[in-house]
Amino acid sequence: MTNPDTTAPASVLPGLLRVHRGQLVAVAVIGLVLGIVAILFPGASLLTVAILFGIYLIASGLFRITAAFVAEGLGTGMRWLSGLLGLLIMVAGVICLSNPFQSLVVLAVVIGAGWILEGIVDLAGGVRGTIHPRWFGWVSGIVSIAAGVAMFVLPAAGVLALVSIGGILLIVVSTTTLLALPRRSENPA
Repeated sequence: MTNPDTTAPASVLPGLLRVHRGQLVAVAVIGLVLGIVAILFPGASLLTVAILFGIYLIASGLFRITAAFVAEGLGTGMRWLSGLLGLLIMVAGVICLSNPFQSLVVLAVVIGAGWILEGIVDLAGGVRGTIHPRWFGWVSGIVSIAAGVAMFVLPAAGVLALVSIGGILLIVVSTTTLLALPRRSENPA
């Protein structure tokens, strides 16, 4: 007597591979298109990201305001905090939508600050010997600090460069996904 649990996966596997393969193809094709658009139209891509970010902030703010009214178990102070925070987030979203490129400059400055802090940590790790080899910590720290300073000095150019590099990487990843697809079975079950 055979156990039905042991035969089920073998009979389901071709169907799962077909669905999985189709999903991978769709995601890879979308990735290729988005990567090409990001490289050909970096300004439009940035504008789209800024607009989507603004919409996200407005939706997030609305969620927090709604939560302030309907969440169970919140004290009065937390309700006020959630509502005010939601209002501030919504205002930030409206500001992003009113001047999307300015919000990208703010994003570039935040990225730059993060890279500078990361560079300081890497330099300290190289000096203290916690990163091996030590020179790698120094090089990594110097490169991170230089990239952070570049984002401060030329934030718009820095964000455009990130979009272009991201587009190239998206094309590479999507292409490798297509090349690594599971092969179709010759005799379907």
